[in-house]
Amino acid sequence: MIGDIARLTEHRPWPLPSGPWVMAQQWQDLLFAHWPLPPAAVQALIPPALPIDTFDGQAWLAVVPFRMRNVRPRLLPAVPWLSHFHELNVRTYVRVRDQGVEKRGVYFFSLDAANPMAVWIARHTFHLPYFNAAMQSQSDENVITYSSHRRHRGAPRANFSAIYGPAGQTYQARPGDLDHWLTERYALYTVDHKGCPMIGEIHHAPWPLQPGKVDGLQAADLVGAAAIALPNALPLLHFARTLDVLVWPLRTISPNLNL
Repeated sequence: MIGDIARLTEHRPWPLPSGPWVMAQQWQDLLFAHWPLPPAAVQALIPPALPIDTFDGQAWLAVVPFRMRNVRPRLLPAVPWLSHFHELNVRTYVRVRDQGVEKRGVYFFSLDAANPMAVWIARHTFHLPYFNAAMQSQSDENVITYSSHRRHRGAPRANFSAIYGPAGQTYQARPGDLDHWLTERYALYTVDHKGCPMIGEIHHAPWPLQPGKVDGLQAADLVGAAAIALPNALPLLHFARTLDVLVWPLRTISPNLNL
């Protein structure tokens, strides 16, 4: 299966990284809840080295709950105590030039996870703002009940709950459409202790998206922990049942290429 994923590259906006991938993951029962926001307001909250990306003049904020499964390093098997856990992301979108190519990617305001060891590894290896949280979900056919309560020492309170699921047939988003722009991203960005941009590239098949539905969404507390206020509008919703993902190591972007 990993070989099949690595050979499926026609949909990518740039070629696969030259080195070997270092981690495999599977994402399950994922909800994208997206809200438009003014670009200047979002840019003020992220590192200056990461220019905000926009669609028709709007920046976008996403809250993304899902289940992480079969997380494993290359050449090693998954282990139950580390490889399966819940995760909840708050993210926006940036565009950075790397190796002569403009690469649209994701910037994370926060990543809550229900596995202290995974949180420790991610914070120290990928320089990402992971937080320990008490999380649970229940799945009844096409209805997922999900909740998260941050328990990270010294971090602001951040609670989340929702009942969500698919609301239509599976499809692949078309290039140029908003749902494609929001989801088909093959890099994450962060910065090092000097504020220099760093990239972590990923690869997967095109997203098997479905229209999403949600009930009882409580996300203002989670987003507020990142100093963001949600607009008074319904979110744009998408759902994905499962996606296998390959991850490459984080690396610093050369300043003379980040133009």
